[in-house]
Formats: sequence, structure tokens, C-alpha cells
Amino acid sequence: MFEENTYMKLSIDHKSPVPLHVQAEALLRKLIESPDYQGGKLLPIEVQLAQQLGISRTTLRQALNKLVYEGLLVRKKGVGTKVVEQKSVSSKSKNWLSFSQEMQARGIVTRNFELHVSWVYPDERLASFFDIKTDKRILKLVRLRGKPDGPFVYFESYFHPRIGLTGEEDYTRPLYEMLENEYSVIATISKEEISAILADKFIAGKLEYEVGSPVLLRKRFVFDKMERPIEYNLGFYKADSFIYTVESERE
Repeated sequence: MFEENTYMKLSIDHKSPVPLHVQAEALLRKLIESPDYQGGKLLPIEVQLAQQLGISRTTLRQALNKLVYEGLLVRKKGVGTKVVEQKSVSSKSKNWLSFSQEMQARGIVTRNFELHVSWVYPDERLASFFDIKTDKRILKLVRLRGKPDGPFVYFESYFHPRIGLTGEEDYTRPLYEMLENEYSVIATISKEEISAILADKFIAGKLEYEVGSPVLLRKRFVFDKMERPIEYNLGFYKADSFIYTVESERE
């Protein structure tokens, strides 16, 4: 049975022009904000919840699938559906954002633990990506970021000298917003590679992690609308702090 004080407010307006699955999604978003569910309590089983809302399980599942896709809910076979802990960060391949914008979209407060700018000579890998010579210095941006209670990602970013960065810019601002507003460089395409590695001594020290702990290495290659390279980015994430969601559309 449902707990009356929790579920009495859950109702669908069947006379509304708003589709039933959209209404169900909105109600679920409110439901999972409650402290009980944020604390790990399982959502009601689909049959009960569908009966409470007066909709079919198919309609309800459509709403649930949307929240699972967004990284707000997680399903475990034989266990049930529950809210994903907020320590997890979700990223999607559509409408990709800078780290700051990703965190703002998730309502997660972040902190810069380290921020360093330097000029370096590119190795063969970077020179090949940017199609420049190894004797041409490029700007390197290092950031150690996380929540107020500790870091969870270490970034190294390298930028094409064509952009004209000086190193004096305010890198506490959302990166792509700054590039667009100050240099008219619009980051349009992001190609990414995700792999699992073990933290070496350097990365473990940065992330306050044990050496040999699992880390997700996220390589991001950013281009403008003419597919000219802008940024080569390496992100080292604590494995329990990052969820990567891929959306594919069959044509």
C-alpha cells in the first residue's frame, strides 16, 4: 500500500491536453526530490504507481525511461528503481556542455582546487592533432575540480595557437562561453573517447585516491563548425563520480 501522506498529491489530469507520459514525468521529478528517495529508498513498483496515477504501465515506463536516461534514476534487475546519488555526474553526447555548464545543469556546486596556465611545446601527438610543428608553443590549462568536500576530476587542456589566447583570461568562467564571447571561437563538435585505467601516483595524489584505484579517462577533441581543432582535453575522473550516457538515433 502507498503511504497516504506521500502519494495523495500524485494525480494525473486526464482532461489536460498535456500528454499523460509528460504529466507522469513531471510528477516523478517531484517525487524523487523527497528526502526519503534521495536517501536511497526504492520507488514504488510500476504496477502500484501506474494504478495510483491511473495510467498504463507502458505510459509510466515511458516517463521512467526518460529519467533513467538523464541519469536521475537507476534500475537494478530483481531489486527495483531508485534515485541516483548526487555524487554521480552525468554527461550526454547530445547538447554537450563545458564542465561548468554540466554541473550547473545538474545543480551541483563545484570548486576549483587548482588552476594553472602555462606555455608548453606540444609532443608529436598534440602537434599532429593541431596540425602544427612541435616548436610552436601552445597554451596548457590545468584544473583540479570537484565538490566543496573534495576533488573528483583532474583536467589537462591544450589549445590551438590560432585562437589567440594570452593566458591572462579568466579561466574560472565557463570555458566555451569565454572562447565565444572574447575570441568568437564557437565550439561546435566534440569527439570523445572513454576508457578505464588505474590511477598512477600522480593522478591518485591529485584526486586524493589510492594508487591503483579505478579512474575514467575521458579524452575530448573539440572543433569549430569548420571542423578546425580548438581544444585537446584529458579528464581523469574518480570512477564513482561519473556516468556517461550515449543517445543513438537510427536513421
